[in-house]
Formats: sequence, structure tokens, C-alpha cells
Amino acid sequence: MSFPKLVPAFTTHIVLDPAITVGATSKGAPLTIAPFTSTNSYLRSVDGYPIKVDAIFAHGSDFIRMDPSQKHLRLDVNSVLKDSSGGFIGYKYSGIITLTPEIGAVLTDKPEAKTTDFGNVVTHILFETGSEELKAIEEKIYVGTGRFIVEKGQPVVVEYNISEVTA
Repeated sequence: MSFPKLVPAFTTHIVLDPAITVGATSKGAPLTIAPFTSTNSYLRSVDGYPIKVDAIFAHGSDFIRMDPSQKHLRLDVNSVLKDSSGGFIGYKYSGIITLTPEIGAVLTDKPEAKTTDFGNVVTHILFETGSEELKAIEEKIYVGTGRFIVEKGQPVVVEYNISEVTA
């Protein structure tokens, strides 16, 4: 019997602009959109990973919906990255946030908000690119775990550790 293994691949920092509340939509749950800032938002390969990426976000936003249980948030992200090689990468992920008091404090901008631990934000990432140099990222399956980084006077950063799933 064989189970998949995880190979550390990338780290991403996504700096968030203030969220936009769209409200109730035809899909039922209220929609909130968290735009990404291009400044200081990046995706980088970890040391030793064979696919070399050093990219900044050119555009991106996270469409967030609360589960009816109000215990989880569903994430739907579409963004564009520009790699230092000049290639562009479509970066998409779906994910689930388990709402904890600590994450709730971050998302509601409470004064007691602080950096959270990894483990309550999980994602499945898909990459698309026309760059031959980066094409191998389209042929892999990736998952990630995230946390929120909170520093006084700075926008919230979402940090993900992303791993390739292998047999």
C-alpha cells in the first residue's frame, strides 16, 4: 500500500488590501472579495526544489464565502504572477479556512489580532503557464497550508507553504 508524499516546493506571501463586502448573491452565501496588492506579494521556490520560480503578483483576489455552519470559509482564488524569467503564471487555488478565535480576530481587524499558526488554512493549487521554462509546474499536483501574519501598522499577509504531491 502506498500513500502520497509531500515535497516542499514554494512559499508565497500575499499582502491583502482591505476586503470588499459584496453581500448576498445568487449563490446564497454572502461574498467577500480580498484583493491582493502587487507590492511585496510573491511566490518563490524553496531551496532545493527543482522548478525555479521567483514571481510577483501582477493581479489577484480571493473570493470568500462563509459555510452555512459558520465554522469554515471557502476560498476561490484567481491571480496572475510574473516570474523573474519574464514568463506569466496563472495561479488558482481553492481552500478551506477553519474559523478559530485567532483567525476571527485577524479577519475582523480586532486589536488583539496576532500572527496565527499554520494548520487551519488548507489549499489545492493549480498553475498554468505558456512559458516553456516554467511548464513543469502544470504537470504537478500541489497543496498548501497557510497562516496569517499580523504586524502592527502593516497590511495582513497570508503566507502559504506549498508542497508537491508525489507517489
